Amino acid sequence: MYTELKNKIERAWEDATLLHEPEILDAIEQVVALLDRGELRVAEPKEDGTWQVNEWVKKAVILYFPTHEMTTSHAGDLEFYDKLPLKHGYKELGVRVVPHAVARYGAYLAKGVIMMPSYVNIGAYVDSGTMVDTWATVGSCAQIGKGVHLSGGVGIGGVLEPVQAAPVIVEDNCFLGSRCIVVEGAHICREAVLGANTVITASTKIIDVTGAEPVEYRGYVPPRSVVIPGSYTRHYPAGDYQVSCALIIGHRKESTDKKTSLNDALRDFGVSV
Repeated sequence: MYTELKNKIERAWEDATLLHEPEILDAIEQVVALLDRGELRVAEPKEDGTWQVNEWVKKAVILYFPTHEMTTSHAGDLEFYDKLPLKHGYKELGVRVVPHAVARYGAYLAKGVIMMPSYVNIGAYVDSGTMVDTWATVGSCAQIGKGVHLSGGVGIGGVLEPVQAAPVIVEDNCFLGSRCIVVEGAHICREAVLGANTVITASTKIIDVTGAEPVEYRGYVPPRSVVIPGSYTRHYPAGDYQVSCALIIGHRKESTDKKTSLNDALRDFGVSV
């Protein structure tokens, strides 16, 4: 469908001298506009449940910056100096945006998204009914599903380079508690619940402790998992020390109301937040 656009972006990526050609500049503009409208994504789910990263789309985002000049813009008394304009037209999009929430052009916000004072970067995709709560950040190219709650201070990492790196993915109906951090292309599967201050990186040990033997994951939280911060003992030349990890302490049932509050979901497993 986008073969011609892709070919132009790939040519410009290999030969920077083409960045002055009108057809190349137009291709870059088209890709970012498609991202802004949600018609194109940096990563998208496949029928088998896996995700495909569209590297050429990420390349277009990277190429957008050297092809634009720094400009000054204003929002009332606030002044900005950047290469990217801010996103506009929230009323028409059906998105609620509370002062001082900011989304950059090239980020997609679906109908029903609520942005408390928060930030969404270029290339990000935030699907319908998701709450981006106060001081939460959604980094570049991150993919956030439907009905997700990103609680206060949640940090969703962004990624542009290397282009083959997968973005952070948070699937439908997940709940992320206050001050959670999810970075380095971590994948949080549908209906998972992360307790406050849980940190998930590509190298974080995520240990399922619900069975007779621990099961370990890295950078991946299985569907409907209930996760809290934990630690394990690691041996160093200077002695034994506690290292942070994440613990899967239970699993939400299929019958669990997807709109159940984060607090209730955790308290089902005896965890207070």
